[in-house]
Amino acid sequence: MKKLEQLISPNNLVGLFDNIHAMIALVESDGVLISWNHAFEEIKGPSSAITTLENIFSEKDKHLVISKLVFASHENWIAEVVLNEADSVICDCTLIPLANGNSLFIAEKIDSDPAIQQTIERLNRQVKMFKIESESAKKIARNKQIEMESVMIQAREVAQIDALTFLLNRRMIVRELQDEVLRAERYKNTLSISIIDVDKFKLVNDTYGHPVGDEVLKQVACQLRDHIRHPDSVGRYGGEEFLILLPNSDAKAATEQAIRLGKEIREMVVAIKEYKLKVTVSIGIAQLKLGVDTWDTLLNRADNAMYEAKNKGRDCWVVAN
Repeated sequence: MKKLEQLISPNNLVGLFDNIHAMIALVESDGVLISWNHAFEEIKGPSSAITTLENIFSEKDKHLVISKLVFASHENWIAEVVLNEADSVICDCTLIPLANGNSLFIAEKIDSDPAIQQTIERLNRQVKMFKIESESAKKIARNKQIEMESVMIQAREVAQIDALTFLLNRRMIVRELQDEVLRAERYKNTLSISIIDVDKFKLVNDTYGHPVGDEVLKQVACQLRDHIRHPDSVGRYGGEEFLILLPNSDAKAATEQAIRLGKEIREMVVAIKEYKLKVTVSIGIAQLKLGVDTWDTLLNRADNAMYEAKNKGRDCWVVAN
């Protein structure tokens, strides 16, 4: 059987690229834009001011894009793409080096929780409404300004918190990780992270239903939040995965924490309806290698260590090399 790429002609690719949701652009080795599909055009807009790939990203993520272009590495990373002065989206990005020295950039929007998105949209509509009212009714502008600020604070809180576990959501815990890596590099501090995955969680969902699975995640999140140090932070990184940041801590300190957290969760009983469940977790630990690791390579090392813990039989921890 012929491969798909052998059956698609260059003319077909034009229609294919313009009818998929992912943003695709062909760039030179220094990031200068050569060509792009319709989804990318919606971000770039008709303005000729955006001529390089890095200019579609937020200021904090531009250095990541430049680094990817320099090293021409084919790996995924998460970054914030700026839509306009008020809006941005978090995207899963990849850069594919081509034989002629150019690269193919692909970015896929990471959809947030529908309930959170609806709440944010509702709050943003309120903000817009208050802005219009404040312009048309100057006498009550101050009161509306106070209301608008309150709504904006609520919107920021909703955008940062996972709706189920009330921990930091993926976007915020990754952003904190980026900040901690930069801080550790600047001051030559130690930094370790732990990725925690609930063992056999799919079996829990399939056997007892998603409401029970949700309750398991809530109680695991409570144990993590209540049994980490004050300087540490924890967030929900994925479906049943959590990420802990341990600033000023080496792998030994992270290991001691992992042993303690594993014990607390192992002894926990999740009681819901007529069920009483016990769960365990597998933990992958990685310490930042100064001058070597970036935030995403640090994450990958911890993630690989977590899967090694899974392969060792679960309910244990592994420290990445």
